[in-house]
Amino acid sequence: MTQKRAKSSPQIAILLSLYNGETYLDAQLTSILAQTYPDWTLYWRDDASADLSHERMRAFAEGPGQGRCVEITTRHGRLGVAGSYAHLLDAIPTTPYVAFADQDDIWEPKKLEWALDAVSRRPAEKPTLYCARQYLTDADLVIFQESAPLSRRPDFHASLTQNIATGHTILLNAAAHSLMRNTPPPPSVLHDWWAYLLTSAAGGEVIFDNRCVSYYRQHAHNTVGATGSFIRRAWAACRRGPKVFMTIFNSNVACLREGQKTIAPENRKLLEDLAAARTFVQRLSVLCRYRSLKRQRSVESLIFRLWYLFPTHPRSQTVKRVRDSTVPIRSGKYR
Repeated sequence: MTQKRAKSSPQIAILLSLYNGETYLDAQLTSILAQTYPDWTLYWRDDASADLSHERMRAFAEGPGQGRCVEITTRHGRLGVAGSYAHLLDAIPTTPYVAFADQDDIWEPKKLEWALDAVSRRPAEKPTLYCARQYLTDADLVIFQESAPLSRRPDFHASLTQNIATGHTILLNAAAHSLMRNTPPPPSVLHDWWAYLLTSAAGGEVIFDNRCVSYYRQHAHNTVGATGSFIRRAWAACRRGPKVFMTIFNSNVACLREGQKTIAPENRKLLEDLAAARTFVQRLSVLCRYRSLKRQRSVESLIFRLWYLFPTHPRSQTVKRVRDSTVPIRSGKYR
């Protein structure tokens, strides 16, 4: 049942990119409609789907979601996941809060309420990003695990080594959204990690909610999936090896250095030191000076440090983007 809008409440812009998502789309839209926080507008675009995603979305917009859905049609054709969300971020009007939605997940009814309660307590001028844990489920929404809690506080140093902000759990305030306008992510990085990087680089706040706020389906057609097993994640990372990870790491550092004027001075210093460290001794010095440059788990941090100290490829600053963008180091709850 659709709730009436609270006239005095701040509005949330929900962004949804569709691509061949007809199988699970209706369930996600129903969960958005069931939110206890009622003041939202759903901005969506279809990324050249070959199924009935567009038709199902239009039926929702003309039916249960009437008056609350806005189709973004200023760019047509296939942009890929990162490109599609980047365009949505650029195309929507200025709104107090922005949330990301995925086409195949389901939200807890209080997801937006919980997120807004946390973010609204922070100063509006300070970039703030909220994210949270999820229930990991199979295609039929049978829960097999909860995503892991954090073992360390999210900050800029940590954001360079690993993403902990899963897209469909994120809520941004307007200050964080402004950082992302006309600032697309580098190749191989999706909108959620880029939001985490930009917000923390600017000295903003990243809030991680230990509650599970959504049901994260794992199925054969996930653009990005999750695994509940640390051993499986570690094995997959080892199979990929350091080249992929460090190419993306260097690309993020380069893009942040060259394109962002809002980076806090202490974070700018880290980026300059990372860019200048080319020899083993220089890289070792960086790790000694920035001990918080690590991942959530000690074993993962050790692997990162070894890969950073012993790169096996030239310091490439880019990775070829392939259709949906290559996302080789994202593994769901942590990447």
